[in-house]
Amino acid sequence: MIRTDALDALPVRTALPALERALDEHGTAVLCAPPGTGKTTLVPLALAERGARVVVAEPRRIAARAAARRMAWLLGEQAGGRVGYTVRGERAVSRETVVEVVTTGVLLQRLQRDQELPGADVVILDECHERHLDADTVAAFLLDVRETLRPELRLVAASATTDAAGWARLLGGAPVVEAEGVAHPVEVVWAPPARPVRPPHGMRVDPAQLAHVASVVRRALAERTGDVLCFLPGAGEIARVAGLLADAEAEVLQVHGRAPAAVQDAVLAGSGGGRRQVVLATSVAESSLTVPGVRVVVDSGLAREPRTDHARGIGSLTTVRASQAAARQRAGRAGREAPGAVYRCWSEAEDGRLPRFPAPEIRIADLTAFALQAACWGDPDASGLALLDPPPGGAMAAARSVLSAIGAVDGSGRATERGVRMSRIGLHPRLARALVDGGPEVGVRRAAEVVALLSEEPPREYGDDLAAAWRTARRGGDAYGARWRAEAKRLGSAAGAEATPRASQLSDDTVAGYVAALAFPERVARGRGEGAYLMASGTGAELGEGSRLRSAPWLAVAVADRPAHAASARVRLAAVVDEETARTAASHLLRSGEEVHWEEGDVVARQVERLGAVELAVRPLKEPGPGLVRHALLEGLRREGLGLLSWSRDASGLRQRLAFVHRVLGAPWPDVSDGALLERAGEWLEPELSRARRRTDLARIDAGQALQRLLPWASGEAVRLDELAPERIEVPSGSRIRVDYGGEQPVLAVKLQEVFGLQETPRLAGVPVLVHLLSPAGRPAAVTADLASFWREGYRAVRAELRGRYPKHPWPEDPTKAEPTRRTNRGVERDVRR
Repeated sequence: MIRTDALDALPVRTALPALERALDEHGTAVLCAPPGTGKTTLVPLALAERGARVVVAEPRRIAARAAARRMAWLLGEQAGGRVGYTVRGERAVSRETVVEVVTTGVLLQRLQRDQELPGADVVILDECHERHLDADTVAAFLLDVRETLRPELRLVAASATTDAAGWARLLGGAPVVEAEGVAHPVEVVWAPPARPVRPPHGMRVDPAQLAHVASVVRRALAERTGDVLCFLPGAGEIARVAGLLADAEAEVLQVHGRAPAAVQDAVLAGSGGGRRQVVLATSVAESSLTVPGVRVVVDSGLAREPRTDHARGIGSLTTVRASQAAARQRAGRAGREAPGAVYRCWSEAEDGRLPRFPAPEIRIADLTAFALQAACWGDPDASGLALLDPPPGGAMAAARSVLSAIGAVDGSGRATERGVRMSRIGLHPRLARALVDGGPEVGVRRAAEVVALLSEEPPREYGDDLAAAWRTARRGGDAYGARWRAEAKRLGSAAGAEATPRASQLSDDTVAGYVAALAFPERVARGRGEGAYLMASGTGAELGEGSRLRSAPWLAVAVADRPAHAASARVRLAAVVDEETARTAASHLLRSGEEVHWEEGDVVARQVERLGAVELAVRPLKEPGPGLVRHALLEGLRREGLGLLSWSRDASGLRQRLAFVHRVLGAPWPDVSDGALLERAGEWLEPELSRARRRTDLARIDAGQALQRLLPWASGEAVRLDELAPERIEVPSGSRIRVDYGGEQPVLAVKLQEVFGLQETPRLAGVPVLVHLLSPAGRPAAVTADLASFWREGYRAVRAELRGRYPKHPWPEDPTKAEPTRRTNRGVERDVRR
């Protein structure tokens, strides 16, 4: 039976008319609804009731399943009827399904298969404030579909805490619909540590901070009724705090992305009035989920974000301070059903310094999968996609380099047939490559099993040996093993290739090493003693003490992280390989011949055979060709910048003057930005560049003299530089004052008495000079780009303020008729020397 009483009690109901009107009139809307209002459950059902087929996109599998089950419960059904869900490896839908909840990853795959998205009339992007990369990509693709294929497709961006104005602009001026929140107050209790704790560093959290969080949980249990939901950054911290609460008067449950389904179900069922529960959770519990019985939230104030070293191909998670938006989301969990409280493990003073929103993944994450999705969509550089934040150029370049190396894109960046196949497997492109290329060599089933291990890192207790971890997973007996088997089966079906006859004869170590090397060729690593390795990417790597891998001459590093400021990466998971396997998997990194390039800050010339950064054979090259040296020097300039040259004050001043006239007048005046100068370096740095051989030679090049070559001498305009942008301007006192061209307007900083009688503001190239009027002590007294107005309206106040402080200097009532001077009233001359 339909639970109309529960549906009617959801506050978002009052916002439905406005939302429906917005969709009818505009086709898009932004829905801002505080936690507990029912935006995730009531809105899709209400839109479906009007005859729409609704797809709800959630950022996480646990949220997608929970939302579908909650909606089905409200309809008196089981999931799979009118309300269904699809997540990776699990699907519960039927012909009767009119509301389908999916993860953003699933929706992304669906759009790539059929851009028209048949079977959907409305798409709701839930929890859009989290700014996951898949969600941002889905939003961009859907807007493209609306514009080009299906203008009738309606879109809703929904969240409790989001940049509503930004999403409204992105959705083409969409109306913002706001729902009233639940009238359950949440008391904020500030509970900072009594003694300072060390800030998070990489993945490390100070144990004292975790002990403090555990003590706050105990305090909350003693002071409040109801269950407690405690937010922590990751599974490791959850396990540590759970251990500290082992003797607490409550059942302690651990919820994170790897938690068994039974634990997730127990959390969503609540304590039911029995023994109190303490739910230790990562950010998976921030959004979309109502944990019944929770009246108290304990917030550690920490979160995890991805970080990627694009140059070395190493990604990792890092612990950061949670944003204000995340803190509001977390606090809202305490007031979903009744008045509650949130204990924040930081001070009220610190709260104002937290970032407003979490960092969008597109700014900080590995963009290889995004770049492949964009290429398959037909927009390789993503320039035509409607995104709240554009992808960083460096990250996109690194992503395209990876895709090109694995054959997923062609020379123009377009997706190849191979790339399209990889994108549809539902894996990171690196892992898809390992499955596609590894299957025929080592057997589809075995390749799929290893890739499944790499797609969800096994528990730390499995150890750092990939082959041994594989054997542990095969034995099963834990929640990870069950998920691993299901994923391996899915991947085996997706690969569909035949193995070579020798595949069955290969050992587990050989298979694991080969597949890992295919996935991460930049991470094949050669030993250099004492458990230390050098990866082909150029990054050092170290194994932990006691690892059985320490004696291996070569490794394929599957999982590594590089702590902030650490010289080497820590190997978390790796497999033994031999040099032949390393050469095969990373064949695109093999180089042999003369190498003249910029390395460690200077030109290096050698005869080298190398696998990426791993040198296999090396000897010095005594007479490198001048052209190769010149190329290496240009490479050094591009890497380290124009600071390698000699920039005197006059040279920097000339560059600023040229930048000003270019900005104001354009051609033929040259663009002297870093990018433009580096692009034309081979032109304006000749002949000095041809004579240079190393870094010290670059440091001797007078950049100012070289810049003169870029002036428009051929047209005769070059002689007008001193007229359009003079180095100095003569003021009424006779002083010649240097002009600062470093800002948007030229700036003339001059003592006020020296410009008495100057009626109009000087103009350079038609631009009024910004005059900084200085006190007799040389301190700013006023700023104006309109002297005539200043004399009329501003001078009187400045005069009143300064005449008492500087009585020896003239302060006439009418400065427009006064004699300009560099002297005091007593005739003591104080020249302005600039």
